[in-house]
Amino acid sequence: MGWAEVFTRILGSDVSLEIRAFDGSRAGRAGADVCVEIRSPLALSHLAAAPGELGLARAYVTGAIEVHGDMHTALTAFPSVALNDIPPSLRRELAVKLAGYRLWWPVRPPEVEHRPRGWRHSKRRDRKSISYHYDVSNRFYEWVLGPSMAYTCAVYPEATSTLEEAQFTKHDLVARKLGLQEGMRLLDVGCGWGGMVMHAAEHYGVRALGVTLSRQQAQWAQKTIAERGLADLAEIRHLDYREVTETGFDAVSSIGLTEHIGQAQLPGYFSFLAGKLRPGGRLLNHCITRPDGSHGSRPGKFIARYVFPDGELEPVGTLVSAMNDNGFEVRHEENLREHYALTLAGWCRNLEEHWDEAVAEVSFDRARVWRLYMAACQLGFERNIVQLHQVLGVRLDDTDAHYPLRPTW
Repeated sequence: MGWAEVFTRILGSDVSLEIRAFDGSRAGRAGADVCVEIRSPLALSHLAAAPGELGLARAYVTGAIEVHGDMHTALTAFPSVALNDIPPSLRRELAVKLAGYRLWWPVRPPEVEHRPRGWRHSKRRDRKSISYHYDVSNRFYEWVLGPSMAYTCAVYPEATSTLEEAQFTKHDLVARKLGLQEGMRLLDVGCGWGGMVMHAAEHYGVRALGVTLSRQQAQWAQKTIAERGLADLAEIRHLDYREVTETGFDAVSSIGLTEHIGQAQLPGYFSFLAGKLRPGGRLLNHCITRPDGSHGSRPGKFIARYVFPDGELEPVGTLVSAMNDNGFEVRHEENLREHYALTLAGWCRNLEEHWDEAVAEVSFDRARVWRLYMAACQLGFERNIVQLHQVLGVRLDDTDAHYPLRPTW
């Protein structure tokens, strides 16, 4: 039995793509638009060393497995299968075949794999984990994210809207939910490249402070603020949000930070943000969530090792309860998961359009990590494996929320 046939036995005989292997075997649907090529016994050694998604990811990242055609289409064709689901007889057969390749083709994880050290969610470890993902290359992020440099879910007014239109709509939706008006003060925690800070300053006349643990993000954002003539209103600091000393803000936005906080730290996180607000001030928390809590809060090994070290995703109910119990009255919530699928599709197209430059800029392995992770995340949002929720809370002034009878956005 050739290795192509082995993979179809794992994935199912009705898989809608072609599979080719280094031993000359072929299986699947001949002539399909997408072909998975097992290029080397190293792919099998990776599977032997780390059965499941981590081994498959390592094989792809290093080039031992190649995907010819669209990555999202390829992932869509795979059923949700793990090696633990393979029948015992086939698992024994695979173990025998893989053992030889593990012996003769020893492998090490790719250099881009990251394993954090130190106390989980300590300031030092958080800084290193954030730097690993975000301090890659501003030029690379410009190619992937586009001119908005917004690395969070956009909001599409129409399915045909451009990525830039959708990112503007997202920032404006956050501004309107927060009730921003000229002269107000906004704190944006985990501000990325400063998109929300600059939007609030330019379009609402708000004095906005953003903080990020990424030095490269802060440098890029401060330069852009100066170039756009917003320095009188907007500021970005390379700073842990826990080190912000100012208080009395009218609004706080947290767009894509909560995924890095950790479940155990949620009470302190929301309590800290409540303490930054004046009575009646609003918090808009925008983050990726799990549909339920049945699989814990930590992501799979591929995401944990190659994308977001120490990332944790909670069900939206956990976040709402934590907000409610730590200084906020929750006033509004909505799920935008379809919008994140569209956002990721736009980022995937951008990466493919700049593929050669991206490989030259950040390395072959890292570019392939991004191709795999963004396509997999797009599929995750489409299939409701993950969601994106915006939750709006108000710090009460005794019992007065200073909130309109109906939403104004």
